[in-house]
Amino acid sequence: QVQLDESGGGLVQAGGSLRLSCAASGRTFSVYAMGWFRQAPGKEREPVAAIIWSGGSTTYADSVKGRFTISRDNAKNTVYLQMNSLKPEDTAVYYCAAKILSKGVITEYAYWGQGTQVTVSS
Repeated sequence: QVQLDESGGGLVQAGGSLRLSCAASGRTFSVYAMGWFRQAPGKEREPVAAIIWSGGSTTYADSVKGRFTISRDNAKNTVYLQMNSLKPEDTAVYYCAAKILSKGVITEYAYWGQGTQVTVSS
């Protein structure tokens, strides 16, 4: 089991910045990758960014490229999402999730945090 605990959400004006954190605990040695997702009211959950735990390779949704940066601190078992130049359309609940490497198989995102609200005012 892996537990994920997000923090760092809040209210910010358009153009501002926020940094989200996601601390992992439990069987963290099994984590293969971590990702950030978001879900706005009335919309489906969508991927935002992801990072491979070993090596640090990253991917981003087109809508956030150049504005958001995902990073990790292996010693703290924490992944971050630095969000700059925020727009009202970035308003959503943001979730972190973990993929696990188990018995040689990489799972889908099997573990999820509780979510943190990000609200960007115009």
